[in-house]
Amino acid sequence: MSFCKDCIQGVRHEGEPQGTPETIDGVACYVATPTVDYPKDKVILFLPDVFGIEISNAKLLADDFAVNGFKVVAVDYFNGDGLPIDAMNSTSFDVKAWFAKHGTEQTRPPLDKVIAALKERGVTKFGATGYCFGGRYTFDLAFENVIQCSVVSHPSLLKVSDDLEMYFTKSTAPLLINSCEFDPKFPVEAQAKADAIFGDGKFAPGYKREYFPGCTHGFAVRGDMSDPLIKAGKEGSFKAAVEFFLEHL
Repeated sequence: MSFCKDCIQGVRHEGEPQGTPETIDGVACYVATPTVDYPKDKVILFLPDVFGIEISNAKLLADDFAVNGFKVVAVDYFNGDGLPIDAMNSTSFDVKAWFAKHGTEQTRPPLDKVIAALKERGVTKFGATGYCFGGRYTFDLAFENVIQCSVVSHPSLLKVSDDLEMYFTKSTAPLLINSCEFDPKFPVEAQAKADAIFGDGKFAPGYKREYFPGCTHGFAVRGDMSDPLIKAGKEGSFKAAVEFFLEHL
């Protein structure tokens, strides 16, 4: 398993984040809270790509979920060492060396700590929205039935078709996949395999796959909003995620 060039390419989005940094059991998080009344027993875990939770793109997405009535906790499972912003579109950054220091042993414990702490605070239902790297952990949490609703956008690090079949067998969490036309990490063959396994009502908890033409891997979080097709994909994938959580979480 590896990354592709689009895993670190993209555009930094403009905007002023409205959420707050919070340390949860020693783990840095970004928390976006609705300004209206919301169910206190539900949280969406925002599982970021390799740039982590410091990039404005991630914070602004978390804020947008909060505007739609969900409390969101974005987790820094990179322990303060996500890819630096200047690595975006860099031709010299050694992403393989970075990845070697950010495997499961380093990144899963912070995530587990945050989930356990939130449970102690009374959270009983979790959704997860995972982007690229975060798609891997969305699947893992679904395998363990830690989460009750899964959304992945251009997931990375999946073993197709093993992980899709395992999800079907082990998980009870409804699944939304936001896919696109140009994605070496979840290509059209993988998309078709997902439809074959989950589609036509075969996955009882619920399944949906959205497809965005003209978009490349990373579009849902790092897309170039000056491109009409990518803008439509970024906004469409977010809308699909909100609607899926409203229906299933």
